[in-house]
Amino acid sequence: MRIQISGKHIDVGDALRTHVEKQLKEAVGKYSVGERPLDANVTFSKDGFEFICDISVYLSTGMNAQAKGRADEIYDSFEGAVSRMEKQLRRYKRRLKDHHKDRVDPIETIGAPSYVLAPSSDVEADEPESLQPIIVAEMETKIQTLSVGEAVMQMELAGAEMLVFRNSSHGGVNVVHTREDGNIGWIDPRNMK
Repeated sequence: MRIQISGKHIDVGDALRTHVEKQLKEAVGKYSVGERPLDANVTFSKDGFEFICDISVYLSTGMNAQAKGRADEIYDSFEGAVSRMEKQLRRYKRRLKDHHKDRVDPIETIGAPSYVLAPSSDVEADEPESLQPIIVAEMETKIQTLSVGEAVMQMELAGAEMLVFRNSSHGGVNVVHTREDGNIGWIDPRNMK
């Protein structure tokens, strides 16, 4: 497993690197599926007096799992994040194995542009000068080909509110999202009349 450990305005020492590598390999190793290599990114940052640890693990099945920990001590922030990661992987271990037992290759992805739009600065204006939004950032997003069940699992593993994916049964673009009532919504434009 390849682990990249970095700090945002924090010097990550050798002792912390060794601790992170050992603990993360042990935690993710219990739940790894398949023989393909795994990648992990661990980023430490500081917000006021708190340390924040973000862990993102690319699983051998093509799924991504993410967890975040916050604490007054840097080691405690990592321990909180890795325990959340373990809990997610433990919850989905059976489903990860079941969904991918016949899959030879990792989940297929395609690139799509992703934009961050600036809010209107003049709320009082009745008519905007232009109908074109102001683009603050442009980046590429990966859209995975998944079943609906895999998409819900990926959304929950990533801790996201919404996931856009290509439905593996018909190839169309679908969306799953967390509704205000706590249930999961599924949007399939192909079924619209």
